[in-house]
Amino acid sequence: MPPRYAELQVTSNFSFLRGASHPEELAATAAALGLHAIAVTDRNTLAGVVRAHDAAKQAGVRLLVGARLDLDDAPSLLAFPTDRAAYGRLSRLISLGRRRAPKGECRLMLADVLDHGDGHILVVLPPPEPAALATCDPALEALEPRFRKRLYLAASALYHGDDGRRLAELAAFASARGVPLVATNDVHAHGPHRRPLQDALTCIREHCTITGAGFRLYANAERHLKAPAEMARLFRDHPGAIARTVEIADACRFSLDELRYEYPVDPVPVGSTPQQELERLTRIGAGERYPEGVPVNVLGQIEHELALIDQLAFAPYFLTVHDIVRFARGRGILCQGRGSAANSAVCFCLGITAVDPAHLEVLFERFISAARNEPPDIDVDFEHERREEVIQYVYEKYGRERAGMTATVICYRTKSALREVGKVMGLSEDSIVALQKAFWRRSWDEMTPADIREAGLDPGNRTVRMVIGLAAQLHGFPRHLSQHTGGMVITRSPLDEVVPIENAAMEDRTVIEWDKDDLDALGILKIDLLGLGMLSCIRKSFALIERHHGRSLTLATLPAEDPAVYDMLCRADSVGVFQVESRAQMTMLPRLKPRCFYDLVIEVAIVRPGPIQGDMVHPYLRRRQGLETVTYPTPELEQVLGRTLGVPLFQEQAMRIAIVAAGFTPGEADALRRTMARFGRHGDIKRFRDKFIAGMLARGYDGALAEACFRQIEGFAGYGFPESHAASFALLVYVSAWLKCHYPAAFACALLNCQPMGFYAPAQIVADARRHGVEVRPVDVNLSDWDCTLEPVAVPPHPPASRAPPSPPLGGEGKAGAPSPLRGVHGDQVRLALGERAKPPLPRPGGERVGVRGNISEPWPSASACGR
Repeated sequence: MPPRYAELQVTSNFSFLRGASHPEELAATAAALGLHAIAVTDRNTLAGVVRAHDAAKQAGVRLLVGARLDLDDAPSLLAFPTDRAAYGRLSRLISLGRRRAPKGECRLMLADVLDHGDGHILVVLPPPEPAALATCDPALEALEPRFRKRLYLAASALYHGDDGRRLAELAAFASARGVPLVATNDVHAHGPHRRPLQDALTCIREHCTITGAGFRLYANAERHLKAPAEMARLFRDHPGAIARTVEIADACRFSLDELRYEYPVDPVPVGSTPQQELERLTRIGAGERYPEGVPVNVLGQIEHELALIDQLAFAPYFLTVHDIVRFARGRGILCQGRGSAANSAVCFCLGITAVDPAHLEVLFERFISAARNEPPDIDVDFEHERREEVIQYVYEKYGRERAGMTATVICYRTKSALREVGKVMGLSEDSIVALQKAFWRRSWDEMTPADIREAGLDPGNRTVRMVIGLAAQLHGFPRHLSQHTGGMVITRSPLDEVVPIENAAMEDRTVIEWDKDDLDALGILKIDLLGLGMLSCIRKSFALIERHHGRSLTLATLPAEDPAVYDMLCRADSVGVFQVESRAQMTMLPRLKPRCFYDLVIEVAIVRPGPIQGDMVHPYLRRRQGLETVTYPTPELEQVLGRTLGVPLFQEQAMRIAIVAAGFTPGEADALRRTMARFGRHGDIKRFRDKFIAGMLARGYDGALAEACFRQIEGFAGYGFPESHAASFALLVYVSAWLKCHYPAAFACALLNCQPMGFYAPAQIVADARRHGVEVRPVDVNLSDWDCTLEPVAVPPHPPASRAPPSPPLGGEGKAGAPSPLRGVHGDQVRLALGERAKPPLPRPGGERVGVRGNISEPWPSASACGR
């Protein structure tokens, strides 16, 4: 009978700059070698366990959840929770160590392990030198009374030349202390071929070159996964050490599948359930949204959504988002639901989004689907200057132990991988830059020796070849954890018993160790609280209009479908207008000629890499202009593509084509959507190609059409835009354009007060305001305020004049909501006053400096002088 062996000490690349293999590679190799189980034990972290868990299930090998705990006052330990409660204690222990240390570090003591160790199996890692074994005695003496039969001593045979003697000494030491010996291989890679990359990672971590690394590198390539027979041969004199690996694996039955996420339930009126409270708030909101009566089709949509929300028990989630939006509006913070929430009539009635989905014909099932059985994902944009108030409200309401920001795994990309490996291999700075330029916008497979030679390097040079090869392996490796732009996880039970929490680099922020893909894999809900500069601009515009014109406006009550607004956009008069102020958008506007809100939805989505790479832009324009006949291969595709003239422009359309034309299930179509949404991982979309084309051919479609359809869908992988996102952005396009059209002074004033933002310098915004008849007055020590302000003019029909403020002192940004140090620095005939506390004068774009004399200075150059 072949021996059984479980590898208990595996370091993945989530022990940053230590492990040389992805969790997926380790799981697949463990299954191929026939290991009984594999444990991923990264250093003081559980960041990689979700990916290892998914990969192990796909590979058919059992995963032991665990971690290596590096202690300040004792030898390192491998900790393996035996059940769900023990896992919670391990997660809380890691959180404790990370919360008491700066970002990226962990400070743990042996006493912490004793306090949180119930239900764990611990393996003590001895020091490398046998002479130092006595240093383990204090730890063993402290741990043995608490753990007894759950305490082991690790031993590894790593071909150091003295393995036999070392194993004998370890066995004698363990026997004398009554602690069983257990075999490990201290795995850092799935195969020996990763040894060069392992060395490169060590050099990056130690900030040295490969020639100067010395004994900081491992002596050989033996720290890789080995077959049970090989491990049994290495430990042939200690067979019990092999058997105990299986013993430990069988005792640790905990799986991440046992995690049961519990969403917090906000207080509801006595005698009511969260679902009933959601229905009540939706009815009230519907009456406010439709004061003349809720349309019949909207009523039907609301009932359908509420029934599905009730079926999936998501009412508490909607109530939480509603509460956050209510808090923001109570503080006067403008906010707007974005993304899939725009598909929901319930979100519209609750005030989460101002986009009426009845006008879009988008699927609510894109937002929530019983078939996909996945949680909803609501994104809410807040004013960028005041978003921190909302985040801190969530922390204060739920506590740091039940709320945390989602992590983002920062990975090596082509440029950073080439730079780091090039430095390790001793390449000069100019050679590294030349390589980076050669690889710019190219995949590794596309590079040829001629391209390397064109960059001025020798493709046959061994060092150059090694740099390219190692950088290709390093590409996609995690480098460190950062915080998501706004994703927050909230739990009813302590969050630190689900996932470790650590300090962020930013003050008053805490971050969990899992990213959004990990959360999706485990069905954990998150809310995205995002910041958007245009919302700050719109809110300030509304405030100026109310103060100077007596007109109160909101996103939902702004006059809709104003012809004058569309006339302005057709002229590409869009400086400062959200999303359509770039040169590419200004070129598109006169060609597309938007005349209604849905045209703006298309305008937002069409000037994107996805539609451009998928060859969708010109066919759509030709059909819109009547230069090309609009045809549909089948009635089914006409239903999908009718509103976009037979050209797929949105992710939702790609999903529908996959379902109706290629026979994809809703789950498969959603997997396709997720792949399209992963920016930078274009190759993943190709795995759907054969099934997609075969499905279309089986349903009678022409092969060329099937190829063309998939080629268009491939374009979405380069950043295809969802219709729901485009609709939310289109609303802000219309609102900002309406403000520019009807209240140019207030809009320009608000834009200047929100700088830096957008494509244009303050000088260009001022010049554009002048072209729209706005009088711009110079700085006045008696009249100017901190921000740019509006003043009445002598002739009433004219818009209020804009008064430039004196600039605040130069310096760092303050707390959330504090004015930017650049705010108030305006130009082009607006005289600048830097103020009495001002330091050096600001540099001109052309290299000259603005001279400051009292409160009067020279103007900034005009827009034309800036080359815009």
